[in-house]
Amino acid sequence: MTAQSRLPDQLEREKSAASRVTLIGMLLDALLGGLKCVFGAIFHSQALIVDGIHSFSDVLSDLVVLAIVRASRQAPDRNHPYGHQRFETMGTMFLGSILIALSGALIWDSLDKLVFRPAELMTPEWPVLVIAALSVLSKEWIYRYTRKVGEHIQSDLIIANAWHSRTDAFSSVIVLLAVAGAMLGFPWLDSAAAIVVALIVGHVGWQLAWSSVKELVDTALDRDTTENVLTIARKTPGVRNVHDMRSRRMGSDVLLDLHLQVSPVISVSEGHEIGVNVTSRIRSEYPQIHDVTFHIDAENDAEAEPTASHLPARHDVIGALSDAWAGLVVPETLNSIRLHYLGAHVSVELFIHNDDSACDGLTAEKLKARAAELPWLGDVRLWFRQPVKDRHDQT
Repeated sequence: MTAQSRLPDQLEREKSAASRVTLIGMLLDALLGGLKCVFGAIFHSQALIVDGIHSFSDVLSDLVVLAIVRASRQAPDRNHPYGHQRFETMGTMFLGSILIALSGALIWDSLDKLVFRPAELMTPEWPVLVIAALSVLSKEWIYRYTRKVGEHIQSDLIIANAWHSRTDAFSSVIVLLAVAGAMLGFPWLDSAAAIVVALIVGHVGWQLAWSSVKELVDTALDRDTTENVLTIARKTPGVRNVHDMRSRRMGSDVLLDLHLQVSPVISVSEGHEIGVNVTSRIRSEYPQIHDVTFHIDAENDAEAEPTASHLPARHDVIGALSDAWAGLVVPETLNSIRLHYLGAHVSVELFIHNDDSACDGLTAEKLKARAAELPWLGDVRLWFRQPVKDRHDQT
């Protein structure tokens, strides 16, 4: 298994950048929200008042972002070994839920006035147009700035907050057009625009909440990304197949579990090195994948039940073979045997010194025959080693 995580200084820089851009957006939202509500009330625009409430909802979202970013960008600790990114997910879902509730309240208020109290509808005045135009320009600027920071630090919450700012710009455009229509003799357009703006708020809230729910229930990566990751792993030298892969998100991070099938006769260290190579290749293509857990398999055991195997452990194998091969193999030789657990059998590789006279005429067939009563015994292979002095003489 290999895991890659952010360094503490990087986390601190990301936290600082996120806090700075969020504070700027929060001050702008507070200023715009106040102007919209005041001018909407004075100059008779229900749509501008609702748009002002929308801006104040951005202030609330900014406060949530500030609090959650500080929590989610902490380094992993004893109680949270995978990090704190799920705090970001929780904050995003909380924000989405608030926006959905706010949307419902605004729609009800506007419908009440439009349907049941049409006589109270009033025509907005020209200062409403000025405030709406100012809101469009300022919110488009803060959207671009916030999104740039969010993409730089790979924060879905910051990017989501940027899009929330852009919806405020869209809603201000609607207000601008509706107020102009109301001033031309259609006063009902102002209340209709208020309903549209409230629907936009609700739509944004639903998107934020739904994306967070999918993450909390460990929804996997999309199909294209999954296939690309599998292709990268399968093309890594030493990998015969990838028969299982699981993925899930934690905030801006992605966690990956891989089952890599390799040759059954390689060493443990070589298998691990293959897994490290797979991890490096995947992360070079997808930097957001910060944690990769790989399991090295000597065969495709995707369909096997974890409790189905009743093969003996190493010390039990040595004990059984020592009894079966008594007189053929010295006990010390069995201590260095190599075992391969494949399917329902244990294959054995036995290393014999050529100068061991007790093993003269020894063959794999003879050993296999002497241990025929062991149902779990698979292939038997013999390897004959030359004495150290002979190898020295040949070099």
